[in-house]
Amino acid sequence: MATVKIDNIDYDIDTLSTEAKQLLQSLKFCEAELQRLQAQSGVLQTARAAYAKGLQAALPSPLQQAQANETLQFN
Repeated sequence: MATVKIDNIDYDIDTLSTEAKQLLQSLKFCEAELQRLQAQSGVLQTARAAYAKGLQAALPSPLQQAQANETLQFN
């Protein structure tokens, strides 16, 4: 006998109406999807931080940029 606890009341799933069973399935799907999306968000946030750090390392320093912008002048 499978049960589900809602508002501190245990319900036997087999005795629920078809509508209640369908709503329970939809609720379970939503909860699982939210967990999946939260995990995916964590992965994407980690990747974004790594890309930002890599970009900072790949950019020229202000000194390098100033030196690259200097032009030689001959009199």
